[in-house]
Amino acid sequence: MDERVAQIITPVIEDMGFELVRIRIMGGEMKTLQIMADKPQGGIEVDDCADISNAVSAVLDVEDPISDAYNLEVSSPGIDRPLTRLKDFEMFEGYEAKLETHDMIDGRRRFKGELAGVEGTEVLINVEEGTIGLEFDWLSDAKLVLTDDLIKEMLRQRKAAQNINEEQFDDIETEESAESEEE
Repeated sequence: MDERVAQIITPVIEDMGFELVRIRIMGGEMKTLQIMADKPQGGIEVDDCADISNAVSAVLDVEDPISDAYNLEVSSPGIDRPLTRLKDFEMFEGYEAKLETHDMIDGRRRFKGELAGVEGTEVLINVEEGTIGLEFDWLSDAKLVLTDDLIKEMLRQRKAAQNINEEQFDDIETEESAESEEE
């Protein structure tokens, strides 16, 4: 089902200048169709998510790939984003990640360490034992770990893409400054 929905919405999202990061249909009383999208250079904004939601809703209403009622959720991948494409592992080389495989590999399914890039179809990760390669197809889940270095890099990228206007924070009054003005 996820693949069918992805085939329908990917061209819409790409025509808008975004990339599909992940799609999930989650069950429960009311199903949720979760779409994560990003700009190729990163830095998707709330208004972008709303635009994607409107465009995707129109196409899904026509194609109707999900028979049950569902909620549509469009979001950014966030700082501790899922790694869903080989290029994600190259892009975030040097950052800490958690990887999980479908099956046991040398007695374990979970790996945590620093991403060391990609070699062919293998994802390389530095773990305590050294650098290991895991076939991309073996991965059931992969995401970045939230660290200070990752936060600094994301802020640097957003600033470079001019998505952060530091002047907008100049007029923010903290409790401390408000108290000192009252005295």
